Amino acid sequence: MSLSSTMPAPRIAAGSPEFTRSNRALFFGGFSAFALLYSVQPLMPLLSHEFALSAAQSSMVLSVSTGALAVSLVASSALSERLGRKPLMVAAMAISALLTILCAFAHSYPQLLAMRALLGIALGGMPAIAMAYLGEEIEPTSLGLSMGLYISGSAFGGMAGRVITSVLSDHFSWRLAMGTVGVAGVLAAWEFWRSLPVSRHFVPHGGGWRALPAGFKVHLTDPGMPWLFALAFLLMGSFVSLYNYIAYRLLGAPFGLSQSLVGAVSFLYLLGIYSSVWAGRLADRFGRRHVLWVVMTIMLGGLLLTLSNWLPLILAGVAMFTYGFFATHSVASSWVGRRATTAKSLASALYLFFYYLGSSVVGSATGVMWGRDGWPGVVMVLGVALLLALLVALKLRGLAPLAAAER
Repeated sequence: MSLSSTMPAPRIAAGSPEFTRSNRALFFGGFSAFALLYSVQPLMPLLSHEFALSAAQSSMVLSVSTGALAVSLVASSALSERLGRKPLMVAAMAISALLTILCAFAHSYPQLLAMRALLGIALGGMPAIAMAYLGEEIEPTSLGLSMGLYISGSAFGGMAGRVITSVLSDHFSWRLAMGTVGVAGVLAAWEFWRSLPVSRHFVPHGGGWRALPAGFKVHLTDPGMPWLFALAFLLMGSFVSLYNYIAYRLLGAPFGLSQSLVGAVSFLYLLGIYSSVWAGRLADRFGRRHVLWVVMTIMLGGLLLTLSNWLPLILAGVAMFTYGFFATHSVASSWVGRRATTAKSLASALYLFFYYLGSSVVGSATGVMWGRDGWPGVVMVLGVALLLALLVALKLRGLAPLAAAER
């Protein structure tokens, strides 16, 4: 047996052709996941009007998807330990895109909710497994950059999905808008399949479901992981809530903006494309524990600016909030990948379980505050959530690293 056949394959490092291919594929993966999942967000006021719904009821079109996604993440992580990373991610993207196309033909709101729930279940095969793939295949000193690029794809997808549905629904119908986003998802799935390198460090585990209890114990008893999971819940819940209800505020008095202009607010997601990569590089250089709490304060400052009644200041606040969110998510998610020494896909699944659970729970609960107290009520709830998140980030500064490489 030759020496080369016994040596493990090198991990993918920044600057290599494989690094470019993997980042291109995962960029499309992040784009597809966020575009398909969040393209309904600017349509909520239209659905409220068409189906005679309150803001909280209309928010269920998103919350039912994120809730189903949260539940399916753990099952998908177990399946990926048997089937492999790439096949399950490709299937998740393709099925989710087709379900989005079917949403355009829904005859009633309950039928639309059912389709969106199925979409959430199918999409569970993408986010956590993508994080696990990066943790397994990317060289550790390049992981922050690679995770940042993946999240920048998420930012671009969130922006593109919202803008497409806003403009098309304003000039045509929300059904055409949903169908168009679904077709874009099919094309993204094809490019993902074509570009992503096959796994070289994935080892199938036949334990599957039987290994879950041990994996849960490892991650939930770790002194740092549960706090990172709590951050995911608080931060994503806050982010989704702001974008859920800022549309209602800007469509109403005294602003009276059109659906297309409100959708154009989603161009601020482009800031996330930069901030996620920027924060990933900072984390690789200075350590996650020293960067996380700093970028989180940007979110809180932006939230407070949205209390203004001057539109430019509101938009500046949303921009700061968006910039800070994607930077924070980039740092926290890469920290999970670095800290997980075993059951990596389950660690990613748990992080994203709380991430999407926060989107579902906080996103809908904040709708009640919008109906009762308007925008100040929304800001009050989100301000409390962000202050709690900041306390968690400060606590994580004192977390003992598992190894010298984890900072």
